[in-house]
Amino acid sequence: MEDRNAGVQTPGARVSGEVSASSTSQTPPADRQQPNRRAAATRAQAAESDTQPKPKGRKRRKRKRGRKVFARVDGQSPKAPAEIVVTVPSPQSPPAQKSEPRQPQPVPASSPHAPNRTHWQAGQELPVFAALDLGTNNCRLLVAVPSRHGHFRVIDAFSRIVRLGEGLAASGRLAGPAMDRALEALKVCGDKLRNRKIRRARLIATEACRTAENGAEFLERVEREAGLKLEIIDRQTEARLAVSGCGSLVERDTRGVVLFDIGGGSSEIALIDLTDRRSQRLANHIVSWTSLPVGVVSLAERFGGRTVTKEIFAAMVDDVAARLAAFHGRDRLSHLVSRPGFHLLGTSGTVTTLAGVHLELERYDRRRVDGLWMDRAMVDAMIEKLLGWDFQQRVANPCIGADRADLVLAGCAILEAIRGVWPSDRLRVADRGLREGILSELMADDGAWRQKWHTSGRPGGRFDSGARQ
Repeated sequence: MEDRNAGVQTPGARVSGEVSASSTSQTPPADRQQPNRRAAATRAQAAESDTQPKPKGRKRRKRKRGRKVFARVDGQSPKAPAEIVVTVPSPQSPPAQKSEPRQPQPVPASSPHAPNRTHWQAGQELPVFAALDLGTNNCRLLVAVPSRHGHFRVIDAFSRIVRLGEGLAASGRLAGPAMDRALEALKVCGDKLRNRKIRRARLIATEACRTAENGAEFLERVEREAGLKLEIIDRQTEARLAVSGCGSLVERDTRGVVLFDIGGGSSEIALIDLTDRRSQRLANHIVSWTSLPVGVVSLAERFGGRTVTKEIFAAMVDDVAARLAAFHGRDRLSHLVSRPGFHLLGTSGTVTTLAGVHLELERYDRRRVDGLWMDRAMVDAMIEKLLGWDFQQRVANPCIGADRADLVLAGCAILEAIRGVWPSDRLRVADRGLREGILSELMADDGAWRQKWHTSGRPGGRFDSGARQ
């Protein structure tokens, strides 16, 4: 997503984003010895000034004085001073000189960055947090500020399909073109982070860098060329973060949830038992979890993604089902599966795509997808529809497109295997995941929600960026 934050460049404006109020010139006191003569002269001057046009330049200057200058933040009203980023050039600054390109400065994962913009708030300044997730298929960034307790408001986002894990299953190494694509996306993320005063950030890499022989070598290159130091997280951490990111979609009357995150190179599954007293962190209720070393990219590369017959699809389902059969904790929710209060919760491009196709969206809209409930018949119908489409038909669908057309059926196969082990009449769709989990944990650990931040009365929605997962 493009960063459309617009700076305001107004000559004479103060750094506070306001132009000082105009000062009025003081009229000398009247001559007490000649009040009538001085008053008459004053009236004559006023009449003469009314008949002559005033200089346009002076009129414009008067209009500028006292006017507030606001910069528009992406997707927000320009009348919201609590979320303003103002960039005003110094009038004394000399014109910029051309210089040789230099290496980007490192962006540490857990310390503030040197800002090149000034954030002005209507009250106490809101702390800014950031989360970056480099996966097998996508590179994603979220930048957010805390709002009401347990929620945050996204102020910037970026998402790009880079297919870092392309060819990894066959070679065991990250390919050169794949690393180049990911690096270009990470450079964009680095620029966004350095353009803000970040209080805390966490930058993670998952399955592709975790399993590739040259994964650590690639991250050294990222630090050198993009100025970003990423950490490779283990599968258990990945599962926990996915759960943390979806906590608000689990309703109070829920007793059991199987949450799954179908990624590009792995699929995380967490079994959540909520029959006991519920704590604020959903991750505290995980009773069992697993990470399957299979995702949409790796499965599609092994079985084919462009032409998928019903026989090929069934073979993919059987492959994933065999892996789930080796999951020893799979029965930890068996006492809840067939009862009310149990459902599946999916966070991935697979389930959001199914939801978009189901809603027949002309353009993907995460506001309609995130939190959507789908029953068993709806999911069956969407998978059957996608199986009946050829590759070009999948490309033509606005919720699939060319980037996902060869991966979506592999994701559906993983979903079918999960539904076979934990049958449920209800599936809830989440257009959120690791980044949101990272932000939730960073803000909770930092005590951000214990502060009373001023937001000019604007309610904070949890995810307002509209970025596709």
